[in-house]
Amino acid sequence: MTTNPTIATPPAATVPGAGRRRRRPRLAGNPMVPWLFMAPFLVLFATFTIAPAFYGLYISLHDWDFTLPGRPFVGLQNYKDLFDAESVTYKPFWNGMKNTFLFVLFSVPFLVTLPLLLAMLLHREFPGRTFFRATIFAPYVLGVSVIGVMWKYILDAQFGFLNRMLGAQINWTTEQPWAWISLVGITVWWTIGFNAIIYMAGLSDIPEEQYEAASLDGATTWRKFTHITLPGLRPVLIFILITTVLASANMFGQSYMVTNGGPSESTKTVLMVMTELGFGQSRAGAAAAASYILAICLGIVSVIQFWLMRDRDAAAERKKQKRAAKEFQARRRAEETNR
Repeated sequence: MTTNPTIATPPAATVPGAGRRRRRPRLAGNPMVPWLFMAPFLVLFATFTIAPAFYGLYISLHDWDFTLPGRPFVGLQNYKDLFDAESVTYKPFWNGMKNTFLFVLFSVPFLVTLPLLLAMLLHREFPGRTFFRATIFAPYVLGVSVIGVMWKYILDAQFGFLNRMLGAQINWTTEQPWAWISLVGITVWWTIGFNAIIYMAGLSDIPEEQYEAASLDGATTWRKFTHITLPGLRPVLIFILITTVLASANMFGQSYMVTNGGPSESTKTVLMVMTELGFGQSRAGAAAAASYILAICLGIVSVIQFWLMRDRDAAAERKKQKRAAKEFQARRRAEETNR
């Protein structure tokens, strides 16, 4: 009969490291750790966003000409000129603002609704869904210069492919309303894929059980859309609406490449006016002032959009909870005082 030898375990005192307390990492609990991780982003953000913003504000307070050594301080004169009807910058600036507003008004409804319908179609299971998703998104990766040159030839009144296909003679880029139709159509075709992808990501977060329960209750497709889909997409809708308005308000390349601001400067956006002021006329101060007026207007519009589309029920519930918490703290203070 054989016996298995047993291995004696050394006493706990002789085990290396026994009885010692585990050391916590030196950085654990250090309040500077989050700032160290954010430091690369903060450096880039300060260098390429914060510093240029303040430098642009500084330029807007001067008669800034790149070709001259002297750049005298003029205070708010550049801003006053934008609101003075007798100023040479008044008419071009507000004409550009009007054209920018028209483009936002014409393009945003299509850029918000059509991608949603497209996303709902592509969210379903069907053969070739991945191919169609890639095809819809493909134009978005093209640069604005490529888009402009391509559509410039497609919309050419004499030799353009579109007129040949329609068998018509339409001046797509030199007459209104065809110029606006062309710019809006180009922008929708170019950017519809991005918004559709964002919508599809939002649709994937809505539980399918909600649609199944609604079907069992006899809900129609429209009621599912209005009571499940839209409420579930509220954060996505806010994001898409704000970013689409900002992107449309900053439209430059399509108008510059396709219509060149025509006909009769009817498609000349405010960014084109700023470019002409800053680089064409060497009036960087006036261009900087115009950019800050546009930024203020877009900021106000964004705040209004966010306020209109906020979840009022959730906001009311948060206010109710805050009020209850304040009342509870007040009662506690009163009880402590009475004691």
